[in-house]
Amino acid sequence: MIRTLIIDDNKNNRLRLSGMINDHFPNFSVIGEADGVQTGIQAIEKLKPELLLLDIKMGDGDAFDLLKQIDNIFFKIIFVTAYEEFAMKAIKFSALDYLLKPVTVEDLKIAFEKAEKQILNDLKIQLSTLQLNLNSSKNKTIVLRTSDNIYLVEVMEIMRCESDGNYTLFYTKEGQKYMVSTSMKEYEDILEDHGFFRIHKSHIVNVSFINSFNKEGYIVLKDKTTLPVARRKKSELMELFARL
Repeated sequence: MIRTLIIDDNKNNRLRLSGMINDHFPNFSVIGEADGVQTGIQAIEKLKPELLLLDIKMGDGDAFDLLKQIDNIFFKIIFVTAYEEFAMKAIKFSALDYLLKPVTVEDLKIAFEKAEKQILNDLKIQLSTLQLNLNSSKNKTIVLRTSDNIYLVEVMEIMRCESDGNYTLFYTKEGQKYMVSTSMKEYEDILEDHGFFRIHKSHIVNVSFINSFNKEGYIVLKDKTTLPVARRKKSELMELFARL
């Protein structure tokens, strides 16, 4: 059962969607409803849905206000709205689909088939990665979800991470970049166990790629990238170097 949350400020719309799901889609379960941005955020945090049916214009803001306040967009999104002009903006949030009201059962069928396929595929990747990590004491792998794909990246291939609000940009030693819609805080504990150090509120670095640390409070990585070290982090970094 795919856990589905409906967020729409119109009660009749919520009832209609819920009824269609209950009558026609046995693999999907409506776990709750919300009528706005703030109630939607609360419902997401409490219920942990796998799929969101999300209206765009609501009484206390819009869908994009809601999504910007979610640190980790761990669910799939189907926008259900009467406003076609928001379609391009919706794409930036990796929406599975963009359905115009009034939604039909056939509209939902097409969107739900896509959702089911992607959610099951994500689960397979996560389980295979978990098994790989449990069977290996080194070369741990991390799952990075970008707007268009899911990547399995060896942790020690990552050179650094850079925060961009609720997004994190990963840089690898081969020059690849991965932008994921998850805050850097979500990765900090995982990476620190593998030789990474948070030098600044916006930067976590793989210590093995640090080339130098100058008196002005900057580090230079092996690819010549220069990054600032927060004042309160300087002594911690020096202590870390002394233990190496």
